[in-house]
Amino acid sequence: MKARKISVNDLCMMGIFTAVIAVMSQIMIPMPYGVPMTLQTLAIPMAGIMLGSKKGTLATIIYMLVGAVGVPVFAGFAGGLGIVFGPTGGFIMSFPILAFAAGIGAEKNNKWSIWIGLVAGVIINYICGVIYFSLYTSNDLITSFTACVLLFIPTDIVKIITAGMLCTKIRRLRPLNI
Repeated sequence: MKARKISVNDLCMMGIFTAVIAVMSQIMIPMPYGVPMTLQTLAIPMAGIMLGSKKGTLATIIYMLVGAVGVPVFAGFAGGLGIVFGPTGGFIMSFPILAFAAGIGAEKNNKWSIWIGLVAGVIINYICGVIYFSLYTSNDLITSFTACVLLFIPTDIVKIITAGMLCTKIRRLRPLNI
């Protein structure tokens, strides 16, 4: 199998989605336990759906690396390794998996795969985030689940539906080469 090169258009699209993730990370509601409610979890699966699993994952990794070196792209205009390895680190570190799962679902091109990819990505993001938060804070998993996931489920359902419906319509209007 021949490896496909990344075009200038691909690089531009990945850069745009990296910037979209960074901007949507700033749209946030602070929560009591330090895990803010943001729109980055809407932008990340959209990157996977629109760019495909590989390029969407790369855009997400670039976002993480830019934030890790100190550029204030994370929620609340934060940046640096302290954020990546802070209480929200498990969520941040699993963002590429979220983009990849959404992208795989979109690439299957059947009625249900995009929804399965979105839900699977969010569940993996929850699991990684809760386990890491639990280890970081020395809380049990139930307390961590309550602090990091329970309050977020309704808005994440809305984000999944929004990402799936919006990106499906956009891709029908303008199919992308993924």
